[in-house]
Amino acid sequence: MNTNEVKALISALQNGIVNITFKKIITDEIRVMESSLNPDILRENGIGTILESISPNSDHIAVWCLDKGAWRSFRVNTVTGWEVVK
Repeated sequence: MNTNEVKALISALQNGIVNITFKKIITDEIRVMESSLNPDILRENGIGTILESISPNSDHIAVWCLDKGAWRSFRVNTVTGWEVVK
């Protein structure tokens, strides 16, 4: 993903819920992760708002994983696609 694609993904995560498809590094398993960085969704899950910005130049991104109810991260270069859920 190029920087503009990562910026778009971060923006979508901050605005709602996104399904991110990526390949797990150790197992090569394809994972679809329902994720968010939306402040309202984080508060609903007992998490305070993230104040620091997320760099589109980072090689990985941490997100709130809705199906696990926990923080998870993924490497940007393993993402094969993503779509906005709501």
